[in-house]
Amino acid sequence: MRIVGYERVSTTRQGASGLGLAAQRQAIEAFVASRGGELLARFTEVESGRNPDRPELGRALHLARVTGALLVIARLDRLSRNAAFLLTLRDSGVRFAAADMPEANDLTVGVMALVAQAEREAISRRTKE
Repeated sequence: MRIVGYERVSTTRQGASGLGLAAQRQAIEAFVASRGGELLARFTEVESGRNPDRPELGRALHLARVTGALLVIARLDRLSRNAAFLLTLRDSGVRFAAADMPEANDLTVGVMALVAQAEREAISRRTKE
């Protein structure tokens, strides 16, 4: 199984600490090992999940598409907290899996996408207060 890894943190501080990225990297590597997979590439980004135009995500999606690889993220919210984005990606033909719920089906992904979006909205409200 060919795999493309994608790791994301939202802030430069999170990226500089390495803590969030290290945990994501470990989760992706454990997923690859448990599947006997081959990690083709790993893409790392320091960018808000709100931004749909993330260069490293674009590269990861392109590589997954042209190689037929599975895109693996540590958790679904590392890919996006936008339900429409996640559901569009699901329908685009790029296969993806979250290391923390590897057996998720389309229904689970749909529900978790809505949960991630609600969490994003709650975070946004809290930071404005």
